[in-house]
Amino acid sequence: MVRDVRMRGFAERADVAEVDAFLAEETRSLASEEVELLDCTGRVLAEGVESKFDVPGFPRSAMDGYALRGEESFGASEYAPIPFDVLGTALPGAAFEGQVGPGQAVRIMTGAPIPSGADAVVMAEVCSESADGDRVEISEAVPPQKNVGVAGEDIRKGDPVLAPGRRIRPQDAALLASIGRPRVACIARPRVKLVVTGNELLPAGSAPEGVCIVDSNSVMLRGLVARDGGQLLPFEILPDDPAQIRAAMADSQADVVLVSGGSSVGQEDHAPRLLAELGSLDFHGISMRPSSPTGLGRAGDAFVFLLPGNPVSCLAAYEFFAGPTLRALGGRPRAWPHRRIRLPLARKIASSIGRTDYVRVSIEEGRAIPLATSGASILSSTVRASGAVIVSRGHEGMAEGEEVEILLYDEDGLAAGSPLLEPGE
Repeated sequence: MVRDVRMRGFAERADVAEVDAFLAEETRSLASEEVELLDCTGRVLAEGVESKFDVPGFPRSAMDGYALRGEESFGASEYAPIPFDVLGTALPGAAFEGQVGPGQAVRIMTGAPIPSGADAVVMAEVCSESADGDRVEISEAVPPQKNVGVAGEDIRKGDPVLAPGRRIRPQDAALLASIGRPRVACIARPRVKLVVTGNELLPAGSAPEGVCIVDSNSVMLRGLVARDGGQLLPFEILPDDPAQIRAAMADSQADVVLVSGGSSVGQEDHAPRLLAELGSLDFHGISMRPSSPTGLGRAGDAFVFLLPGNPVSCLAAYEFFAGPTLRALGGRPRAWPHRRIRLPLARKIASSIGRTDYVRVSIEEGRAIPLATSGASILSSTVRASGAVIVSRGHEGMAEGEEVEILLYDEDGLAAGSPLLEPGE
């Protein structure tokens, strides 16, 4: 039996840590799928990758010059150059097909295969070729294997090259190409359904009009979902109509449903009751500021997050609960992806024991300045802010001058010389 909190308020609120622990326990990464090589950057590997080939698969020149038998160059100097007959040219992708014998050399370019019989390359800068190109004099000795890249120098057949769970970077995709992988098994991208509700909302891109406001949450959530590796399903703004909201929340294609608006205690806040009817409303009302009306549960196999309609509350609720879940489903770490910095507070932050606060701060002259505006509907505060400070439930606040950790929205607000921490540190 779910208590109807509309126009009544919350009798009690769950702790942020309790909700986070619940989600961590309940979330497992999705199944794998085959991803084409050209589409794999940014995806998370579901399997380890071993090379089936040596890379390179043949000995190749490390520079432009002349391939020859290294021992025959011994004694060469600027004052006593040694002449060689030039048999031809080796180019990348066009090997010299003959055999290099005593007193012979082959003109060779960087990356070209080493001709049979040769075992070293003299760089062009210490060579002097005759006008007709049939002879070359070298003035520097090279030992065997000098300037020669051996087969498997980069990667050997059977070498493990990428581990499961790795998020594929552009250079990783290039390596996959080099070992001949046309596709790779990756963890599926979570499919995300946005359910944006409100009779007062105009579509993003509209001009504000009358007593209506423009939907900004969907734009923000779209960017956050993309950041966290999700795949957004089609959506539209819905009126505060229980039947339409219920149908959208029950989308069987979704792994995660993000409901924007309708999660609080107002007359038109239908989402909590509807989620309880569809599956389970595991939490509703969380001891945090902003975002206390946040709710979450399951509808079928999908996680459903009831995000407050006020933009800052929507952002904070997503970052605390939906974001970690989305990343975990896609095989990424649950930890917040923000880079972090530690700076002293320019003035105190007030809080309450038992409540978690998400405090927007700007960075000026090497100090963190809490923004005076704390309203959950003041979206511009997140634009003016350099990042956020999290005040945990065990603190009544933070004192002026106390060093705090800031989760950076980006790096533009960094003070010169400030120590930057990596995400999750």
